[in-house]
Amino acid sequence: MNLVLIGYRGTGKSTIGKRLSEVLEMSYISTDEEIVRRAGMTIPEIVSAFSWDHFRELEAEVIADVAARDHCVIDTGGGVVTRRENVRRLKRNGLVFLLEARISDIIDRIRDGVDRPSLTGEQDFLSEVEQVLSARRPLYQEAADYVVNTSDLDVEAAVQEIARRFRGYMG
Repeated sequence: MNLVLIGYRGTGKSTIGKRLSEVLEMSYISTDEEIVRRAGMTIPEIVSAFSWDHFRELEAEVIADVAARDHCVIDTGGGVVTRRENVRRLKRNGLVFLLEARISDIIDRIRDGVDRPSLTGEQDFLSEVEQVLSARRPLYQEAADYVVNTSDLDVEAAVQEIARRFRGYMG
């Protein structure tokens, strides 16, 4: 059984995922890192050279591969839920945790990120975050087995809460 982290950019998936893998003694996989490794390009380079659609195709290939593994903490990109097949694959052998945070916290956490290209290319930063998060929220909620708000918990408290729920599920 895998532990899968979903959620918008800046909700803590990578930081919490790495720590969870240590606490639970599971392998850690970042789907974004795997895409970058396979493509030999950064995410902004992939999007600039090809498109978001191309990135989503690469992501779907990576999800198909990592979802078939076992005993892993899988840190997914924020848009993984935009393709229902990704979610189906991840849930076959995974317990899905949605990490949420207040928009103000998300903005503070990702404002200076150079590895995070614009998702729409059309709006100011705050408007884009609000629009994309609003569109994805129902997809996140539908995919989630559990929800953890990282605005209200520090990293260690979030890790302990998720680990407790995962262990409880596993019996």
